[in-house]
Amino acid sequence: MHEVTGWAAAAPGAAPAPWTFSRRDPRPSDVVVRITHCGVCATDLHSLAHGDPASFPLVAGHEMTGVVAAVGAEVTDLVEGDRVAVGNIIGSCGVCGPCRAGRENDCDAFPTLTYGGVDPVSGGTTQGGFSTEIVVDRGFTYRLPGALDPAEAAPLLCAGVTTWAPLRRYDVGPGTTVGVIGVGGLGHVALKFAHALGAETVALTTSAAKADAAKELGADDVVVTSEGLAGQRRRFDVLLDTTGHPMDLAPYFEALRVDGTYVLAGIPPQRLDLDPMSLVVGEKRLVGTGSAGVPATREMLDFCAEHGIVADVETVTPDGLPSALDRLSRGDVRFRFVVQMP
Repeated sequence: MHEVTGWAAAAPGAAPAPWTFSRRDPRPSDVVVRITHCGVCATDLHSLAHGDPASFPLVAGHEMTGVVAAVGAEVTDLVEGDRVAVGNIIGSCGVCGPCRAGRENDCDAFPTLTYGGVDPVSGGTTQGGFSTEIVVDRGFTYRLPGALDPAEAAPLLCAGVTTWAPLRRYDVGPGTTVGVIGVGGLGHVALKFAHALGAETVALTTSAAKADAAKELGADDVVVTSEGLAGQRRRFDVLLDTTGHPMDLAPYFEALRVDGTYVLAGIPPQRLDLDPMSLVVGEKRLVGTGSAGVPATREMLDFCAEHGIVADVETVTPDGLPSALDRLSRGDVRFRFVVQMP
């Protein structure tokens, strides 16, 4: 074990502050990553405010970029100084059906979360990327393409892959029409992806003030949902809901084409209220999505490098993390905070 510095909340609701804690020494299959940047996600906000008290002190953060500081003896394809990235999953059983299919995020035994999970090697609670260093199995360490800026790329490891995976799974591309609900931390990256994949890309937002920004991000059209969805009947092949807000789903299902898919990426705080006939008429689907496995993450990073896709970020220092979390809770960010580590 060796000591590193993190920015931890001592208890639910407490502001993150410097904290010295121990990381495991690397196993033969491990990579030691010196973290340079870590995105700030709504999941971090929720976990730090409402997480299990038994998991505290808690170092959040699961959208990391950095450089290799050391590798275990079995790691032959990375060397000290290589640029890498780490996401919100750092392990899985590796033998179940989903893992063998490259869907490690759906591991039957539940994946090892970057923070707030149980470390299967050293025991105790896993601690995340608001820290100077992390030790990760090579299988969950991603080479960061040279074309991507590390600060702007960090949110791709959660916001990016969470929206990339369903767009690929449901065959978004030329000849399809995709509606991205919400122009925020997830939605702004989803708009870039859908546009680059060749789909007709439509932003759906409650705020008319976001129309220009949405078009700059790749939207071909903007629908202001606070004015209703009249005229949108059977327009969309896929609707990707990135908001996490409760809403009346009926008008959105009316806007799906036959065999259309409504994808829930943001997680609302309460149960969904849905008329079953919304699914039956038009044979539509309601599906969930959450993160992605290793193959999809690698594919996403390569696609981003090829098409110049990164997140729109505002960088802060670790001391600015409490303020960033407060601003995030009020929606005062365009579109993602990233902590630049000292």
